[in-house]
Amino acid sequence: MTHVPIPRPGPARAVLAAGAAAALALGPAVPATALPTEPRVYSVRGQYTGVAEHGHAVTMRGETYTTTSTFNVDLEGDQLLTTYCIDFRTGIVADSWYREDRWDTYPGEGDFAEPGRVHWILLNSYPVTGIRDLRGATGIAGVDEAEALTATQAAIWHFSNGLELEEVHQGPNLGGKVVESNVVRLYEHLVENAEDLPHEPGSALTVSPDRDSGLAGETVGGFTVETSAEDVPVTVDAPEGVELVDVATGEPVTGVDDGDTVGFAVPADTGAGEASFTLEAEATVQTGRLFKGEDSNAPTQTLITAQDSEIAVSETASVAWDEEGGTPPPVESTEEPALAAAPAPDDRSLPLTGGAVTALVVAGMAALGGGAVLVSLARRRRAAGEGGTAG
Repeated sequence: MTHVPIPRPGPARAVLAAGAAAALALGPAVPATALPTEPRVYSVRGQYTGVAEHGHAVTMRGETYTTTSTFNVDLEGDQLLTTYCIDFRTGIVADSWYREDRWDTYPGEGDFAEPGRVHWILLNSYPVTGIRDLRGATGIAGVDEAEALTATQAAIWHFSNGLELEEVHQGPNLGGKVVESNVVRLYEHLVENAEDLPHEPGSALTVSPDRDSGLAGETVGGFTVETSAEDVPVTVDAPEGVELVDVATGEPVTGVDDGDTVGFAVPADTGAGEASFTLEAEATVQTGRLFKGEDSNAPTQTLITAQDSEIAVSETASVAWDEEGGTPPPVESTEEPALAAAPAPDDRSLPLTGGAVTALVVAGMAALGGGAVLVSLARRRRAAGEGGTAG
């Protein structure tokens, strides 16, 4: 947190919400009305826009054939996130809007019981780990990007949905030929070595809560900052004499870091009013951050970030107060309501997107013609000693 000598604020610059402005117009004897409230949400928001990179196809035990891929989430501001799926049994809805959130808000089918192991897989496989480094770390000399993506997604589903890889198929959107043993060996390596990382990645930038209230003569608000950036500058909009301070020390601040808590010091002789502060930063959406669909009425597959992404992000928090001896303006909870769980689909809809439905048709036709590439995990294990991997 950045501290500065106590300055003398300039002219009042209060930003009034419509309801509060109407109340204040009646005169200082009338307490400020409740601030408008909205469900608490995280800053980073984006829209699913299609496949980022195709992998091959798989059959998970007890499930039906599905393609694998990474997905693009297009953030507001022309920035892209690359994500994997952590919700095998919920289909992805075209053009869905997503919002970052915590692991414990996971709304999909299945428990997502081992997110720490999923996080380890993401940090130790493709694309965070480049293909050359991945070959060196695993000893799978011939594995390529598409095979690594396939194995990584299957290993994620193992821990996010409790599924086992059973068969590997040639990807309908890819040329060449899949080397099934490369996929299986990498899948087994990831599943067997995955560690339960104890901490999930934090938000790029979040202020919690985003509004509060109190009385003149005290520090109003206790806003805790969560961010992957450092020394985030603060822009304050407040009446003369009202300052944004470090709650622990009472010192005015112009910048904040992860874990800092700030509030507005309101002098005792101040009338009812409002103030706000804004944070703007270049921050990182970290690998392993969960993104869930915004529309609970149209459940869509839950996604998780596949690598770090640098983005521009901002957050604003505000307070309202009554004069000393009055009544603090009411503020409703800003916690985001739980997203309704997706109903279990009768057809066990799979995480298919774009040309994946066509892929099923292509795969079916190829299978009828004897050209489908199928390899079972059991067969691979029986043949484990028969030779090395292809390049």
